[in-house]
Amino acid sequence: MKLTKRLHSCVQLEKDGRTLVIDPGAFSEPDAGLGADVLLVTHEHPDHFEEGRIRAALDANPGAALWTLRSVAEKLSAAYPGRVHTVGHGDAFDAAGFSVRVHGELHAVIHPDVPRITNVGFLVEGSLFHPGDALTVPDAPVDTLMLPVHAPWNKIAEVIDYVREVKPRQAIDIHDAYLSDIARPIYDGALAGLGGAPHRRLGAGESAAL
Repeated sequence: MKLTKRLHSCVQLEKDGRTLVIDPGAFSEPDAGLGADVLLVTHEHPDHFEEGRIRAALDANPGAALWTLRSVAEKLSAAYPGRVHTVGHGDAFDAAGFSVRVHGELHAVIHPDVPRITNVGFLVEGSLFHPGDALTVPDAPVDTLMLPVHAPWNKIAEVIDYVREVKPRQAIDIHDAYLSDIARPIYDGALAGLGGAPHRRLGAGESAAL
């Protein structure tokens, strides 16, 4: 597969002429979902799910479909009958030539006073795992871990321990829109030195072969 990093938590995967996009949210590029054959959304927070971007992608490609959790599916299923699929932890499906398994159930704790919402992660092709806003450890090996490096709900020690527990071949940053350029080298150094797996940071629009 070819991975292209989009802004914040949005990633694009390409294989055999088909395209899969995860989490084209309000912090990602306005065209982040366009061209997708498969759309995956981990949860309803606007930095991961922007309804206009999803609608634009589904309108642009009548063959495209969305797989997501119930709270997001309910917003779109009536407008796109048969094209919006509700999934949860333990589900597995094939879409446009991509195999996907669903792992995880809840968003990470932001604060004890903030109710937790549903969050699912997606393991694509048994290789790349995007956890959304959680530190879910799949019950399967992970080659490439999309790593939520900076968020209101995490700290660097938790991120480091997450990489250690998953034990991927490599970790690539996502959820990085909040992180200033001046702090980047600090995070890079900590993750590279303590995570136990090679750590990479891709700029928006930059690609890597998986």
